Amino acid sequence: MLRYLADEDFDNRILRAFRRSEAGIDWVRVQDVDLSGCDDEQVLQFAAENGRVVLTRDISTMPAAANRRVARGEPMPGAIVVPHRMAIGQAIQELIFLTVDSEPKEWEGQVLYLPL
Repeated sequence: MLRYLADEDFDNRILRAFRRSEAGIDWVRVQDVDLSGCDDEQVLQFAAENGRVVLTRDISTMPAAANRRVARGEPMPGAIVVPHRMAIGQAIQELIFLTVDSEPKEWEGQVLYLPL
């Protein structure tokens, strides 16, 4: 099962509903692991060290930082970009689908933009 790290700007309403909808989802927020205010590189480094796919709404900088890690040959367990315009219900459904129907190795080095 996928394990997640939600970056600082990720919508907590999505996270709460995501957890209620699918018991046992393993996610933490950057705020929970003392990464508040850290740059994308530090967030991605923590995710790589802990085998967590990054959940982000930061379309402007996080995908580029993730792709730089991949280009340098550094581990990047994946990033899922949920745009701000996406409805919360749709985001939850798609995240549940990804969590249930995929394996962590499928997302290594990948940046996925929702909607699917």
